[in-house]
Amino acid sequence: MPSFLSHLECTSCNSIYSADELHTVCPNCGKVLFARYDLEAVRRNLTREHLLRRDATLWRWRELLPVREEANIVTLGEGGTPLLYARNLGRAYGFEKLYIKAEGLNPTGSFKARGMAVAVSRAQELGVRKIVTPSAGNAAGALAAYGAAAGMETYVFMPHDAPDINKLESAIVGAHVYLVNGLISDAGRIVKTLAPARNWFDVSTLQEPYRAEGKKTMGLELAEQFNWELPDAIIYPTGGGTGIVGMWKAFAELEQIGWIDHKRPKMISVQASGCAPLVKAFEQGKQRAEAWQDAQTIADGLRVPHPFADYLILDTLRASGGTAVAVSDDEIRDAMREWARLEGMFVSPESAATFAAFKQLAASGFLQPHERVVLFDTGTGIKYSHLVRAEFPVIDPNGRAWEEQVK
Repeated sequence: MPSFLSHLECTSCNSIYSADELHTVCPNCGKVLFARYDLEAVRRNLTREHLLRRDATLWRWRELLPVREEANIVTLGEGGTPLLYARNLGRAYGFEKLYIKAEGLNPTGSFKARGMAVAVSRAQELGVRKIVTPSAGNAAGALAAYGAAAGMETYVFMPHDAPDINKLESAIVGAHVYLVNGLISDAGRIVKTLAPARNWFDVSTLQEPYRAEGKKTMGLELAEQFNWELPDAIIYPTGGGTGIVGMWKAFAELEQIGWIDHKRPKMISVQASGCAPLVKAFEQGKQRAEAWQDAQTIADGLRVPHPFADYLILDTLRASGGTAVAVSDDEIRDAMREWARLEGMFVSPESAATFAAFKQLAASGFLQPHERVVLFDTGTGIKYSHLVRAEFPVIDPNGRAWEEQVK
């Protein structure tokens, strides 16, 4: 079945634009553009039975994705990640319905694969040959991989202290990698300056319409995995916030095609205490976040001083009855170790931040033991092995009997 993409719509001024012209942000007001679909046609043409017969990648939702021609799809098998029952983590805190959405199993090791797969595919369909993004790490690796698969010339700008593996995975597939002596916001300013003159298409977070479409498939999958009844709460690590915005959009679309009802999860945004612009804005009741000064955290993906789509994220948190939580780097480190020890999963610091927030919210009573709660594991911890330390005994096979050396 084809895509039922209809048009683009501004999330602020509601201006309408053609979906078959290349756009970044709204030409009228500079805010986020959303892809819109003929949802009545989707309702008539797509059934759950059709869906279940398709391969378990995000492209099974192609009627609700923006790529018109199947030949333009660039895929490495992204999406279709499992929803794991976190038995041991949950029971440790009196929760019997705690789950993990395991996004670290995506190609390139993080949820960024979803957004970049769709953004690159649609960009290719619209004739783009050179593509660029600023990134704290994982988005660079994802864009580099999908850009290579599409045969595009790819450029990424990263903070100089981004994880080495993200630099290497971008370079090995042929991307032009530039390190910026600053934060992702500084990288973003450089991209915005260079892209127009060099004919690079900029796929910065929520500054083009289609990365969010890839990320929304996390919400589509959750609905299916919970048998078309959404969980009570979703805890999500928030840097740029594409996932929260995308999932909220997905739930609205599913309701309009009649597959779920009006009930929504509490959407919970987690940030690091060293960079928490959304938490501060949420607590102060503001509609926009102020740029965070001197942003610092071990969770590179959360070190985003001023999210471009702050107004959409804050609206989602409030509309859902959710909240925003800040956690310290020490809490993140402890959560990484506890998650690994209890569930056998080595997750990223951004992922671990969701568990740290869960513990806070369980202790305060914001989350109740009977509720179904989803933690988002947004990336593998292997890329962050520099954050953990362990000592190992060395056994001498030629000296003392090795049996005596093993405790």
